[in-house]
Amino acid sequence: MAEEILDLLVNLRDRQQPHALATVIDTEGSASAKVGAKAVIDAQGRQIAGWVGGGCAESQTRQAAMTCLERGESTIIDIDLNDEMLGAGMPCGGSMRIYIEPMLPRPTLWLMGHGRVAEVLCALADTMGLEVVVNDPGATAAEFPAARRLVVDDMAYETLTPAATDFVVIATQHKGDHESIERALQSSAHYIALIASRKRAGLVLDHLRDRGIATEQIERVRSPAGLDIAARTPEEIALSVMAEIVMIRRGGGGQVLTERVEERSAGRSGAA
Repeated sequence: MAEEILDLLVNLRDRQQPHALATVIDTEGSASAKVGAKAVIDAQGRQIAGWVGGGCAESQTRQAAMTCLERGESTIIDIDLNDEMLGAGMPCGGSMRIYIEPMLPRPTLWLMGHGRVAEVLCALADTMGLEVVVNDPGATAAEFPAARRLVVDDMAYETLTPAATDFVVIATQHKGDHESIERALQSSAHYIALIASRKRAGLVLDHLRDRGIATEQIERVRSPAGLDIAARTPEEIALSVMAEIVMIRRGGGGQVLTERVEERSAGRSGAA
């Protein structure tokens, strides 16, 4: 059973399918499942492998798994097998505790271009838990060792197919930037950034307008990209862009943390 579940987990991970793993971590009395029993639940709440008990154990585990996947957070649930109303309809004389862990696909950073900024972005994204796809004819494995995939033969950017939770950064150094942005805007990616000079960015955005791209679509493009940290070097520019990606991914506000602390302290003082 353990090998079957392990194979399934690897398969789901490789196919980037969200799922949850439930593990029995404690039992008391005559619980049907034993400590260590596992079950895999998909995003629709279906138990697709394993077993953690029937009746209410399965039902509550499936419901909790869906909540975990929505929130992206693990949880522990306690199931009372003595309760006929909440239980399976027949008291078993026991209880169990189940740990449920969401397994969500890592968001992907679609990185167009090569060069030092792109190289550092790739390394930072991998460190931050993102998959990285680099699309550039000049990209090499030596320059991008952390990339999950290198695309070097896609001049039309047909493989640029980001999901809504993915991030796109164009750092092509003027080569194919307007083509790749136009392709990215056809997706639902909630972050599309262009790393270019102010003049070049203006030319690219004007090109999109001339192509009839709607204003609300063009406004999705972030340029200048990144947070204002007065970045100058390629490494600092990459850090600025990655900081913005983390902020958006985690729902941050980009505020200096000491200012937040001071505001909260002032608020508490005023309330007193």
